[in-house]
Amino acid sequence: MTRPTHDAAVERQFSPQAHAYLTSAVHAQGADLLQMADIARAHPDARVLDLGCGGGHVSFHVAPHVAHVTAYDLSQSMLDVVAAEAAKRGLTQLETCRGKAEHLPFADGAFDLVMSRYSAHHWEDPGLGLREAWRVLKPGGTAVFADIASPGQALLDTWLQTIEVLRDTSHVRDYSQAEWLTLLADAGFVVQSFTPRRLALEFESWVTRMRTPAPLVQALRDMLAIAPAPVRQHFDIQPDGSFASDSLTLVAVKPA
Repeated sequence: MTRPTHDAAVERQFSPQAHAYLTSAVHAQGADLLQMADIARAHPDARVLDLGCGGGHVSFHVAPHVAHVTAYDLSQSMLDVVAAEAAKRGLTQLETCRGKAEHLPFADGAFDLVMSRYSAHHWEDPGLGLREAWRVLKPGGTAVFADIASPGQALLDTWLQTIEVLRDTSHVRDYSQAEWLTLLADAGFVVQSFTPRRLALEFESWVTRMRTPAPLVQALRDMLAIAPAPVRQHFDIQPDGSFASDSLTLVAVKPA
């Protein structure tokens, strides 16, 4: 019997719904994407790594402003969707590459910019993933990481991680701002800025996009229905189960 692995869980969760992530409004828009595009616009000759590209929205936003983008992901199905959409958009400077965040098949200093959005919470070893991002970034280069963030309080953190893993079994952890700052510093980055935001999530599309099994959807509904007052208030839980999560965008540099 084949031993299950985290990589297999990621493939199982994301490959069948690759197109759903391309068309997802949550993933296709947002102030964090505009921030990334603005950073890319200031580096027209840059080579960019979109680390854990998913449906490719970071790549699509930054590619028109830079010399080259590598969209990198563990799911080949995701990469196939990204490549097809890039061809439709005429983004000839965009290529795809498959692999894990913790093991990047690129030379030291290969990229001027590394960008990653809604990916790090799936990484089996975030410290190693960030060290790899640091390694492939040129000295003086900029990295941008955007993800759902834990509020950092024990009660709120427990509820967030629980609903995340019920919805998506490949989920590892949403990190708090303090955890992010520690992880980035340990990897060698110097953080320039961090921008907290809120992300509204409509329950039905949130679980449909991930094809969450019906028993787990019911468990999510039950959990959200009995959430204690501090949880209901912080996550703005609505009668239909919709809620809002914290997100965080961090801009860091690799010292020259």
